Amino acid sequence: MENDVTNITLLDEEGNEIDFEVITKLDIEKNEYVIVAPKNGDDNSEAVVLKIDKDEEGNDILYTIEDDEEFNMVSEAYEALFPEGELN
Repeated sequence: MENDVTNITLLDEEGNEIDFEVITKLDIEKNEYVIVAPKNGDDNSEAVVLKIDKDEEGNDILYTIEDDEEFNMVSEAYEALFPEGELN
């Protein structure tokens, strides 16, 4: 995923499009991750952590992280960069 991407649109379980703002992209242990938040969410909307992978054609595919250890590693890296959720 390019570093200058600021917005992405994802499909929910029902096929509805949801617009997300890209908070940051992280490179950790040769893997890429992106932290996104719903654009139309309220201040209490939680950020979502997604792993970036590639398909056979080289296109980006975003996955939710199922492994607790991997999720915690990415969360800790994010919190180190943005203490207490500070984005600026």
